[in-house]
Amino acid sequence: MLKHIAPFALILLGASACDSKLDVAPTQTIDENLALATPQDVKVTLTGAYDGLGDGDVYGGGFQYTNEFLGDDREFVFGGTFSTHDEIWRKAVTPGNTQTYATWRDAYAAINRANNVLSALSILDAADRGQVEAEARFIRGVLYFELVKLWGKTWGDGDNNANPGVPLVITPTRVITDADYRSRASVQAIYAQVIEDLTKAESLLPATKAGDNATLATRDAASAMLSRVYLMQGNYALARDAANKVIQSGARGLAASFADVFATGGASNEIIFRIAVSDQDGTNSMNTYFAPATFQGRGDVRIQTKFTDLFEAGDVRKTFTTTASNRIFTRKFLDRFGDVPVVRTAEMYLTRAECNQRLGTSVGAAPLADVNRTRTRAGLAALGTATLAAILKERHLELAFEGNYLDDIKRTRASVGTKPFGDNLLVLPIPQRETDTNKNLAQNPGY
Repeated sequence: MLKHIAPFALILLGASACDSKLDVAPTQTIDENLALATPQDVKVTLTGAYDGLGDGDVYGGGFQYTNEFLGDDREFVFGGTFSTHDEIWRKAVTPGNTQTYATWRDAYAAINRANNVLSALSILDAADRGQVEAEARFIRGVLYFELVKLWGKTWGDGDNNANPGVPLVITPTRVITDADYRSRASVQAIYAQVIEDLTKAESLLPATKAGDNATLATRDAASAMLSRVYLMQGNYALARDAANKVIQSGARGLAASFADVFATGGASNEIIFRIAVSDQDGTNSMNTYFAPATFQGRGDVRIQTKFTDLFEAGDVRKTFTTTASNRIFTRKFLDRFGDVPVVRTAEMYLTRAECNQRLGTSVGAAPLADVNRTRTRAGLAALGTATLAAILKERHLELAFEGNYLDDIKRTRASVGTKPFGDNLLVLPIPQRETDTNKNLAQNPGY
């Protein structure tokens, strides 16, 4: 079970001991002595990969709030004391930022665990092999997707084949050699690997059923993440079709009310994939930064009237807030031990609506019907006509603070204040620790 990680899985993160302070090994390492010798070893390592995926600096919140901080133009204020997070919000990240380094390091640690699982599939019984491969590929695919979005130029901003993404490592890193000091693969190559992994996962996973554990990879989760990938690429037909698969599966649906999505500790059936958190294991970093102290958070992310003024009168999402010390906070992440939502069904409806609108199609439903689903749930009158601007605004309001906003700005070629979507400061610098260790890593422009 995800909550109880065996010691073997935990030490997969560890780097080799150094003989001197200058002998720094890459972060994606595993002790060569920790061979995967039995089916149980492989399954425990997969559990460790899930644990790495849910790390507080990864999908436990790090990916999501980094996206929101970089995309924000004072719809909220970061009022915390952590200079590392303040740098991200101010779009003034330095290569020595320890928070962005932690996200890079921990994501690659989880990728290495997935690589170790994939290298040992032959050990498994045939009955288990497909499921284990699918889950490991899902983990690796979504991690590379988040990494390339944060550290590489967005898809289509220049030459995807020439723009550097991140190092692509798809085999286990164990004993460190010169071959492990890799250069950055292209944005094109990273996206190709992401699509290969998620497509394979989707094909191997059984059909999602109501009640399936949303903290584990499911076919719907793979389809939902593929819809995000294709949307970032501007491949609206494939993004639409992937979102439509999730909706048509019927395993997930919209909660009866907007509040219900977030009222059960992140366990709403609307959530397609989420990160498990409990008082024994896991960290909900969204609670840490978005919730006030009365709900065990730091109260760092404070909503401003620029955001609330975007809503129409009567929209329940406008008042889905709590006030503490005369400051306003979202209610989405008030449960310290609540699971962290990654992707939910409302997003699939809005993706399908946007893509159908752009393509002049009505696959699954007309764009107007889909955008009105979330509007009417929020207490608003249904629109009479659908426009792309209305759908994009609805997406912003429905998914606010959930880790999508910078992606939407970049793919729609919008701006963050005066910074256009392709501004160098909206791409993170390669961590200093990595460029110091690996001379093959080229730094991003502007840093």
